[in-house]
Amino acid sequence: MPDTATSTALHADLFQPVRLGSYELANRIVMAPLTRSRAGPDGVPRPLMAEYYAQRASAGLIISEATNISPQGRGYAFTPGLFSCAQVEGWRHVTQAVHTHGGRIFAQLWHVGRISHPSLQPGGVAPVAPSAIRPAVSAFTESGLQPCVTPRALEIPEIHAIIRHYCEAARKALLAGFDGVEIHAANGYLIEQFLRDSTNQRTDAYGGSRQNRARLLLEVTEAVARACGGARVGIRLSPVSPSNDVGADSDPEATYLHVVEHLNAFDLAYLHVIEGATQGPREVPGGFDLQVLRRAFKSRYIANNGYDLRLALDARRRDLADLIAFGRPFIANPDLVQRLRLGAELNVPDRATFFGGGAAGYTDYPCLSPAQCAAARA
Repeated sequence: MPDTATSTALHADLFQPVRLGSYELANRIVMAPLTRSRAGPDGVPRPLMAEYYAQRASAGLIISEATNISPQGRGYAFTPGLFSCAQVEGWRHVTQAVHTHGGRIFAQLWHVGRISHPSLQPGGVAPVAPSAIRPAVSAFTESGLQPCVTPRALEIPEIHAIIRHYCEAARKALLAGFDGVEIHAANGYLIEQFLRDSTNQRTDAYGGSRQNRARLLLEVTEAVARACGGARVGIRLSPVSPSNDVGADSDPEATYLHVVEHLNAFDLAYLHVIEGATQGPREVPGGFDLQVLRRAFKSRYIANNGYDLRLALDARRRDLADLIAFGRPFIANPDLVQRLRLGAELNVPDRATFFGGGAAGYTDYPCLSPAQCAAARA
């Protein structure tokens, strides 16, 4: 831990306002997207979700849980969507609650691709993907975990329709009161399935070369930035994560550097990078220095994966990131920003209540009492 003088200076930086795209944020702490499966079966956010997000509005930026852009994009039970008027209205209650408490919130736009199950798909059909390669993982359905099936490879007209779905979902996000959107291009979901040569075996305009495999990501980004304005759009990448059985790209540094250099054309608000394996080790194999991506990107860089206060302070001291995303610590600590500021002890999350259910393990975690705050300051 830094000495007192250094610690004070670093805390001042971590907790001071920062410009991000069109907005000035209250601090450099980001609440990362956290799937909690509390939406209704029709994908409409429930009132409990407004309470949950409002409790955490002291984060400089909240990125919403991953949100389905279409019925086809769904891969987990009780996850919210942004493709119906009822969903827009449900989200409006959430964004109003966050804004009332002084926060900013972006919607994370999501299509799971092959990480789904026929019981979650309209008409019980097979999920879709760039190529018909079955992932060795399970999908969370309304009757519990079910093994994923072999997906159906998308036709080019269907790919173009998915790009339109991203654009339409982005417009609905703004109608719902979100401050912006994040394109989920990480963790082995549809966009990353196209990007990596381990999961993309196409031979058409969306497969083969690095340029072709990146085409979907860049066309989605172009469409969403046109709908929202680039300053209200971020993108999430996970260059080396094996999440959801997505195999490693044969040359991840070249592939993701190509992507980042081309993303600069859209003047985005930020690049959100999972450093290492999602919810796993932070080590990056093969000598790939992720700072190459940060240096290549012309806007803000959000670092994510396993950060605590010490790592966050070190990242700012070494200028390795502009903002720091915290995920699981926000589950059990609605007042995480205050606890980090004071160096106070964190609540421990109950893993049994991570997905599905009601208020238990969702909105019932305690904040620091005035006495605890005073003790932490002492």
